[in-house]
Amino acid sequence: MPELPDVEGFRQTLLTCSGRRSVTDVDVRDPGVLRGVSEKRLRKELEGRRLGKAWRHGKWLFVPTGDGPTLVFHFGMTGSLRCCDREEPAEAHDRIVLTLGRTRLLCYRDQRKLQGVRLADSADVDRILEGLGPDALAVSRDEFLELMAGRRGAVKSALMDQSVVAGLGNLLCDEILWRARVAPRTSTRSLSEKSLRRIHAAMGRVLATSVRDGCVPPRRSWLTGRRDDSEPLCPRCGSSMRSSRMAGRRTVWCPHCQN
Repeated sequence: MPELPDVEGFRQTLLTCSGRRSVTDVDVRDPGVLRGVSEKRLRKELEGRRLGKAWRHGKWLFVPTGDGPTLVFHFGMTGSLRCCDREEPAEAHDRIVLTLGRTRLLCYRDQRKLQGVRLADSADVDRILEGLGPDALAVSRDEFLELMAGRRGAVKSALMDQSVVAGLGNLLCDEILWRARVAPRTSTRSLSEKSLRRIHAAMGRVLATSVRDGCVPPRRSWLTGRRDDSEPLCPRCGSSMRSSRMAGRRTVWCPHCQN
C-alpha cells in the first residue's frame, strides 16, 4: 500500500516527467478511477495546460495547473505514477495516461481502484486538508506529543489515523513501533513522555531512509524485511515475531523487544 515515502517518490516522478511540457492528450482508459469528475471535463481542463510544481500532504498528491483546478491523486492500496516513453507497451492497469509534450507519458496505474483522480478548486483542497493531521515528515516533537496526549485506543491505531498524523500506513507504523520498542496494542494514554519521544525519533529515522528509497525498504535489518518470512524472527533479538490483525490490517511485532 503506498504510504508517505511512496507518494513522495511519485511526486518526484511527476516533476521529472512533466518538466515544462504541456499536456497534449488525456487518455482515460478506465473511468472507474475518476472521483467527482467526468472524463470529458478532465480532458477539457487538462489538455493544453502545463502542470505546475506538485506538492504532497500525507498520502495525497496535489498538482496545480496554472489558473485551472488542481489535479489530485490518491493511490489507495495499489496506485502508482509511472513516467514512460510513447514506445513502451501499455500496462493492463494503466487507468489514466497523460501525454506530456510529444514523447512522455505520465501513467496512473492502479489495480484495485480503491481511490483515484479528481479535480479540486481551492475550497476543495482546503476541505481535504482540514480532514488531515500534520504531515508526518514535518511534525515536530512537541507537536507530536500534543497530538498523542490523552488519545484513546491502541498506539498503532492512533499513528495510522490520518486525522492525527498524515502519511503513516501499516508498514511504517509497525517499523516505527518496533524501533521504539513499543507494542502496537499499548494504550496511547498509558505511554510515558519518554516512550512518545522514542516513537517520534523512530518515526523521523524511518521516514528519512524510506523517503530516500521511495518506499519502506525491505532490508533484512528492518522488521519490514522479515515480516513476510514463513517464520519471521526479530532482526534485533532473534525471537519469534507475532502477527495478528488490528483495524483490519496485519500487524507484526516482537513480544520480547516490544513490551
